[in-house]
Amino acid sequence: MTSLPAIARRVEDVTATASIAARTLLSLDTNPVPGDWTHITKIDPEDEKQLPLLYPLYLQHTSAVEVGGSRDVTDQNTEETLDLVADRPVPAFQEPSGPTQVTDETRSKAEFLAIPEVLNGDVDALIGQLGAGIEHIQDDLAPEMIAEKLPISPGGAIEDRLSQFASAWMLREAVFEAYIIMNLDSAAARESNVTEDDLLDPGTAKQRALAAEQHLESELVYLEYSGTFGGEEAEDILEAVSDGLTWSRLWYGGGLDNRENAQRVLDAGADAVVVGNVFHEIADEEVDVCEQAVADLDPDASRDDVDAWIDSNVDLDAASATKYLSTIVDVSNPEGRAREYLETTILTWLAVQSVLEELDTDEPSSATEIRTAFREADLSGTTAVDAVLDAEGYLLDVLVDLAGPRYDVETDGLPVKHVSLEL
Repeated sequence: MTSLPAIARRVEDVTATASIAARTLLSLDTNPVPGDWTHITKIDPEDEKQLPLLYPLYLQHTSAVEVGGSRDVTDQNTEETLDLVADRPVPAFQEPSGPTQVTDETRSKAEFLAIPEVLNGDVDALIGQLGAGIEHIQDDLAPEMIAEKLPISPGGAIEDRLSQFASAWMLREAVFEAYIIMNLDSAAARESNVTEDDLLDPGTAKQRALAAEQHLESELVYLEYSGTFGGEEAEDILEAVSDGLTWSRLWYGGGLDNRENAQRVLDAGADAVVVGNVFHEIADEEVDVCEQAVADLDPDASRDDVDAWIDSNVDLDAASATKYLSTIVDVSNPEGRAREYLETTILTWLAVQSVLEELDTDEPSSATEIRTAFREADLSGTTAVDAVLDAEGYLLDVLVDLAGPRYDVETDGLPVKHVSLEL
């Protein structure tokens, strides 16, 4: 009689063989990371890294949003950031830099969990954080999930086995992101203890990527230059790695702020580019632009008035909005789009000032009164954002939550501290 362990081994063998055959013999794309993602916007939850007021307008052009960072990232600000950007209007996934940043709340909002592993760092960068993460899932997240799903705790060995099963299932659902870090002057290199001796030539990078794909089963291989464009060196590595990979996605990140460099790395073999800092810089710039526009323009200024003001006061070619949109090669006129979104932001912010004057006089006592005042105003951004999200009222929610503290009114509590403009 065949034993249960033997049956289990046979099932595992069949499953593994089917998976290998699907990827190789049948050339089926079983990678859970969509192959049509070509542009990823990386959003840092750190409180100082903020979002443009009308951020859905910009994010409609990217393929997906990656939420994660390496400094001052917590479970709370990760949850808050996902609350703002997940499916507004594209999917968002989480890349934690520490195990406790993964919570039941982040798991529910993120498309998937991307677990980083560094192919050219020290042992801790490859498996140390992973071990800590597994422990966190097994000891904290899995028991919480079991307690939520089961009305009565099974206790003892049964609960331990359920926790082990749940943690294994969560890890199976996760995506593994194998990094090759090539900029020594970066937080990623310092945290992973990548030294000059660890920098890889194209041939060695290809070998590490093959190990990641075929042994570690990493869904992503990520060539990371962290804020610096890798140039010809990166192109050579991408060409070599791309030539070896058959199933894993190949992403490039680092120093991208123009169309030419984004196209170069895509042509070299990257499946997608990852762009981060320049998106947050849009938010930084719009604070100064909107402040100056409010000082210079009448609250009822027309779009033509705003357009003329932009011509006199904003260098659109050098603006972060143009730079960000230019890294999305499908956007045919990035400067024109940047102008359109900046005009809409300024028009919206001018109209908001008129609403505030009215509210300051009437002294609203409820969120409903604030919402009514904003709803009755002519806010260009409301129509634009509603069209992108295919839903009504999201920008109104943001504005109400921005205005609530001004009038000591309790609101729904969107984490609008991550939005650049303040009321």
